[in-house]
Amino acid sequence: DSETHPRLTPPLEGEDKESIVLTITIRQEGPGDAPAIRRVNEEAFGQRDEADLVDALRQNCDDLLSLVAIDGEEIVGHALWSPVTIESGSEISKGMGLGPVGVLPKFQRKGVGTRLINEGIEILRSRECPYVIVLGHPEYYPRFGFAPAGRQGIKSEWDMPESAFMVLLLDRSRASDIKGIAKYRPEFSIVK
Repeated sequence: DSETHPRLTPPLEGEDKESIVLTITIRQEGPGDAPAIRRVNEEAFGQRDEADLVDALRQNCDDLLSLVAIDGEEIVGHALWSPVTIESGSEISKGMGLGPVGVLPKFQRKGVGTRLINEGIEILRSRECPYVIVLGHPEYYPRFGFAPAGRQGIKSEWDMPESAFMVLLLDRSRASDIKGIAKYRPEFSIVK
C-alpha cells in the first residue's frame, strides 16, 4: 500500500576498492538495452519488483536519467533517476529521485555502483537539478554527499526509518529552503 516504503536497495557498502573494474564504461541507456537492464535488476534484487518498476517508469515517464555500466559488450549495472516533487502547501519543488541502482552479483563491490551514481550526479548537476533524494542504506549514500532529509525539513510520503531517506542538495542557492513532503511517481507503488 502507499503507506509502506519500497524495499531498500541491497547494501552496496564495502565495495572492494582494490579490485575496481577498469574496463567498465558508463553511458546513458540506449535502444535495445531494456532486456539487459531488466536482467541486471532481477539478479541484483533477487525479484522482479525493481525490474517492473524500471519498465513502468520507462513506459510512462519521458524525464528519466537511465545509466548503464558496461563491461565489454555486457550491461553489468544500471542506475535510474526519476522526477520527484517536494510539496509544502501550494509550493512544489521539482528534483530527481535515485533508484533503483542494481549491479550484477559478480560485479558487486567493485566500484560499479559508485561509478554509476557519481556519473549521474554530475549529469544532474550540469542540468541544474536542485536536489536528489534517495531511499537507501545510510552507511552507503553519505559518501556521495547525501544526508538525512529530515535535517532539511523534508519528509517522505512513506513510513520509513528517517536515516534511510536522504537528500543531496546539488544547488544550495535553489534548494536550501526546500521543505515539505517528498513524493515519487505513482509507479513506485509496484515496489513493496
